[in-house]
Amino acid sequence: QVDLVESGGGLVQTGGSLRLSCVAYGSIRSIFNMSWYRQPLGKQRDLVATITDGGAVDYADFVKGRFTISRDNGKNAVYLQMNNLQPDDTAVYKCNADILLPGWPNSSYYWGQGAQVTVSS
Repeated sequence: QVDLVESGGGLVQTGGSLRLSCVAYGSIRSIFNMSWYRQPLGKQRDLVATITDGGAVDYADFVKGRFTISRDNGKNAVYLQMNNLQPDDTAVYKCNADILLPGWPNSSYYWGQGAQVTVSS
């Protein structure tokens, strides 16, 4: 059993910053890609950023230059530093991780519970 626990959401004014954290708990052998997704109310879910186990990163165009994804492999954690936040960034943000459990032949994707980020204008 693996749980991804997120923290750090909240309400911020336009131009402000927030940092999201996501920690994986449980019996874990390896964590491969870790990602952040977001879903505004009534809209589709979009990929925001991904970081590989080797540290390579990739960002959606709409956050490049403003958001930074990072991870701490020792803590099984992934972070999303969000700067210069805009009202269009308002959404539920969820972490996603590709995790291999001990004794299992293949990895599986797990999701966090979601963190609300609201940017006021």
